[in-house]
Amino acid sequence: MAGTVSASIISPPKVIKTVKALTESAALTSLPSAYAFSHPHGEAVSDLDSDESIPVIDYSLLTSGTPGQRSKIIEDLAKACRDWGFFMVTNHGVEERLMEEMIEACKGFFNLSEEEKQEYAGKHVLDTIRCGTSMNVSVDQVLFWRDYLKIFVHPQFNSPNKPPNFREIASDYTKRVREIREQLLIGIWESLGLDGHDMNKALNIENGLLILAANLYPPCPQPELAIGLPPHSDHGLLTILIQNGIGGLQLECKGKWVNVNAIPNSFLVNICDNLEILSNGKYKSVVHRALVNNRSTRISIAMANGPALDTVVSPIAELVEKEGQSPAYFGIKYRDYLELQQSNKLDRKSCLDRVRIQPC
Repeated sequence: MAGTVSASIISPPKVIKTVKALTESAALTSLPSAYAFSHPHGEAVSDLDSDESIPVIDYSLLTSGTPGQRSKIIEDLAKACRDWGFFMVTNHGVEERLMEEMIEACKGFFNLSEEEKQEYAGKHVLDTIRCGTSMNVSVDQVLFWRDYLKIFVHPQFNSPNKPPNFREIASDYTKRVREIREQLLIGIWESLGLDGHDMNKALNIENGLLILAANLYPPCPQPELAIGLPPHSDHGLLTILIQNGIGGLQLECKGKWVNVNAIPNSFLVNICDNLEILSNGKYKSVVHRALVNNRSTRISIAMANGPALDTVVSPIAELVEKEGQSPAYFGIKYRDYLELQQSNKLDRKSCLDRVRIQPC
């Protein structure tokens, strides 16, 4: 069955300054009460034991290694997806200069005046360019210490007009990330025991949605009381992320929070809800969060990607049959799932829970 979604319109909020404007105010000496986030019991910052480390995937061996090397990387992908839902990608061939230019271009956008950014203050989750603060201020009970810019960059490329170099840099960056996304998905498809050549056909990935989501986390006067983004999973297939060298990303694994210390010039990749649906729960989307600090501005750029908007995502029949299982999730259009997740408050995997088939 295909899911249905309501409340995909974001109601016009009260006039709320961006966090960046708030931090530049001379009057800010403590955290405003609207941003005071209560961390649930058991979600304090902690690391896994030192002998456990986040998986690293050498992209060059996936695309140009020997058959034996590629087979080993496929196995590594399977383990990373199954045990972590997260991995770092190295030797991907994207120039470090381009990654740095993309971060600087997003920084340039956030440095525009409030009036200039207001031109892109969208009100619908499917607006092709949308900037704002928090996540969804019409439903957020507590505001998040975060400003964002979201741009649909594929299958149609969109870009703000300012800053002047943004369009060219974002276009180049999008093309390179699209290549990485496709090869990673083929590898993950094969790691499930499926024919990688069938991946494009099954998901219409050539017309798949790509959203460039830039996040700005300015210094916070009381970071222990605020949150950049609360614990949540992502809506698409994979999220591919870079950051400006400032930490703050944490993922949940084996009941603990793990600080993600990125290898320089690497991509951070996490499994998302729609890949969990496709794999019938074999590869689970990872719950993660963004913390803030009182010293430095963190910028992250996530490339959220999914199938074509009108693709109905459901457990892969061949995989379900091979594993001797029953489907664990209802089918739902990717468009509907995207609207569902983006129109509601972030709360771990609450959106995915809505399409689970509960056992009798």
